[in-house]
Amino acid sequence: MSITTFPQKKSLGLFEANADVGEVKRAGSTVFDAASGQYTVEGSGTNTWFKRDDFQFAWKQLKGDFILTARAKFVGPGVDPHRKMGWIIRSSMAADSAQASAVVHGDGLTSLQFRRAKGDNTEEVKSTLTGADVIQLRRKGNTLIMSAATYGEPFVTTQVSEISLGDDVYAGLFVCSHNPEVSEKAIFSDVQITVPAKDDFVPYRDYIGSNLEILDVATGNRKIVYTVTDSLQAPNWTPDDKALIYNRNGRLFSFDLNQKSPTEINTDFAVNNNNDHVLSFDGKWLGISNQSKEDNNQSNVYLVPISGGVPKKITTRAPSYMHGWSPDGKWLVYTGSRNDNFDIYKISSKGGEEIRLTDAKGLDDGSEFSPDGKYIYFNSTRTGLMQIWRMKPDGSEQTQITDDGFNNWFPHISPDGKWIMMISYLKGDVKSEDHPFYKQVYLRLMPTTGGKPKVVAYVYGGQGTMNVPSWSPDSKRIAFVSNSEIK
Repeated sequence: MSITTFPQKKSLGLFEANADVGEVKRAGSTVFDAASGQYTVEGSGTNTWFKRDDFQFAWKQLKGDFILTARAKFVGPGVDPHRKMGWIIRSSMAADSAQASAVVHGDGLTSLQFRRAKGDNTEEVKSTLTGADVIQLRRKGNTLIMSAATYGEPFVTTQVSEISLGDDVYAGLFVCSHNPEVSEKAIFSDVQITVPAKDDFVPYRDYIGSNLEILDVATGNRKIVYTVTDSLQAPNWTPDDKALIYNRNGRLFSFDLNQKSPTEINTDFAVNNNNDHVLSFDGKWLGISNQSKEDNNQSNVYLVPISGGVPKKITTRAPSYMHGWSPDGKWLVYTGSRNDNFDIYKISSKGGEEIRLTDAKGLDDGSEFSPDGKYIYFNSTRTGLMQIWRMKPDGSEQTQITDDGFNNWFPHISPDGKWIMMISYLKGDVKSEDHPFYKQVYLRLMPTTGGKPKVVAYVYGGQGTMNVPSWSPDSKRIAFVSNSEIK
């Protein structure tokens, strides 16, 4: 006989309820720790295989396309090497339901398993990766895509097509002990349920929701501190560690980190700002990029006190996009389009003539001074893909820093000068000169002295996620934006 226990009513974070699916001798449980955002799932059951499944399930009803992502680990050495944990999507709560699951076994085997129809045998596509601890399962129509990684590394992806589970499904975390006499536990952290933008969305017209997040760089743990149903972009972290400055619908806001509440910054006439805004190193001034009618709705750089006021126009040639201050506050660096080429320029913070720093063919963007003022870091397409470069403040000694298969944007240098944080798009997913909204991207970290970049966050975002300097003053955290349709 196949049974499903009644859901347990308690706070389960993102999930509606939890239940034991199938026949289990030992009742399972799911516990959500709101402080850490972690889920501890304990389950029993013979297997999730052949024509039926037995497991503990923390679930939410979803419809349409979505992306499920989490970091996961088993608790203890376990009894059976084939114990299982991961994400599962099911047509129903019946033990023999059609399903698709991203599974990590106790022995490290990582696979995409699926049952095409109710009562069918389970099929499997094994990943080339073993021992994954980052698990993602995406539904896109009738295609199921499993992306798995060892934390710090890029995803390895496997997919199957023509898996019809119905529009409305049960989706969530699961654990199966593979031994009906015992229970096994797994801990899931940084759990995300993302509803992506529709394929036909129009950039800069159609927006989905935004999560303002803080990442602990050492551990990779993430915390959402604020959510809106439209577009919030590009958080700066103030040097006094009290607030994040971000753009929303062309206006700038200060988000109080203690009160967890935003206040609009008065920028007078400048209410059509893009997401290229940067705080001076002393935190007293805000450089903004405002698009005004007098400049044919093209961007120019302005300065305004952090407390608000009437912006002072600095650049006179448009478009110009603000990106960085010198540590002494005397210089601004920005991207300007002149004669059909985007290059990096600098100008006195008091105004005057601009100085061209780059002249390579292609797009140079994202310029930012190092905290010691010795270098300007930037990104450039001059060698094909978008890669990270640096140069001296006078434009000399332009040197490529990254050389890999990603399109790397917006190098941000930690206040202690030791680290570069960048946002990386997958090769082939975007044009090298473009950084669009609503893509799966990585936030990657590398030493300023060189070395292999490490993935510190797996994010659905892109444009607006991390365009501006967003390190905390202690160089331990980073602020960024992720995206999801929010009902």
